[in-house]
Amino acid sequence: MTIKIDALDATLLKALAADPRAPILELAQRLRIARNTVQARMKRLESSGAVRGYPPSVDLQAIGFAVHAFLGVELDQSRIDGIVEALREFPNVLEVHATTGRSDLLVRIAAQSQQDLLGIVQRVHAIQGVRHTETMLALATPIEYRSLPLVEHLTNQPHPA
Repeated sequence: MTIKIDALDATLLKALAADPRAPILELAQRLRIARNTVQARMKRLESSGAVRGYPPSVDLQAIGFAVHAFLGVELDQSRIDGIVEALREFPNVLEVHATTGRSDLLVRIAAQSQQDLLGIVQRVHAIQGVRHTETMLALATPIEYRSLPLVEHLTNQPHPA
């Protein structure tokens, strides 16, 4: 479901991103709007699926997973569902994207060491239907996943009359 996001929604999302555990009353005071407005906006954003939760942001390097990589996976197309389910069982797999181009899947992995990464890649190769992989090490992450700049950009655009 697609919903229209306005400047107030963007401001609320920015406040929640900065402090996901902020109480509704505190958000209302910070944004200088009624508590009921905050509740209604949050309910609308959540029920539409625009906001999917408020999980903590975990620094993987701080808990021992300093090696990050992207694995391009070429596969037998008839086995994609089984391969995705097998990848779901790997705790080191952070996300999987179905892609166009040479690779069918782009898999983001966190490992404790290069040796650990090698073991994970070897286990991926053992999944029935995986034909070839290409591993790209992430040397740094100068821009982490983000969505707020896009939300803010969307709400700053003039709307058609």
